[in-house]
Amino acid sequence: MFRPGIGPAEEGENGKMAARLTLTKNQQKVLEKLEVATGPLSAYTLLDQLRDEGFRAPLQVYRALEALMKDGFVHRLESLNAFVACSEPHDHSHHNHRMTAFAICDTCGQVTEISDETIGKQLDHWVGSTGFVAKKAVIEFRGTCAKCAAIAA
Repeated sequence: MFRPGIGPAEEGENGKMAARLTLTKNQQKVLEKLEVATGPLSAYTLLDQLRDEGFRAPLQVYRALEALMKDGFVHRLESLNAFVACSEPHDHSHHNHRMTAFAICDTCGQVTEISDETIGKQLDHWVGSTGFVAKKAVIEFRGTCAKCAAIAA
């Protein structure tokens, strides 16, 4: 689940903290902005938020995002062309980035990250049965979250 407001000092996962030690200064700053965000952020929004910290060019943000995605700290929401911090502990013992789904509320922008190993294996089997070799799957559900649905009712 996307957890706005969870910063590095509030994380208790040893694996995630150890992996953070390898991040560059720019990667750490981008990740911190995403972790405290109340919703997905575009690269240009991140750039605007990081100008006071020395970011001047979009390439600085894109390089940091690319490395953070590669290392599993950040996910890109294709339909929004925006980014969110991974909501799961970074040790990935119970979380597989090969199959991740997101529920995106069109009303408030809330993003909930969903990862299920059983479903992931079923999808791998289904796709594999066609001869296709998948590296990664990202599924995005668009609609209304429970809170917004309750307000609209």
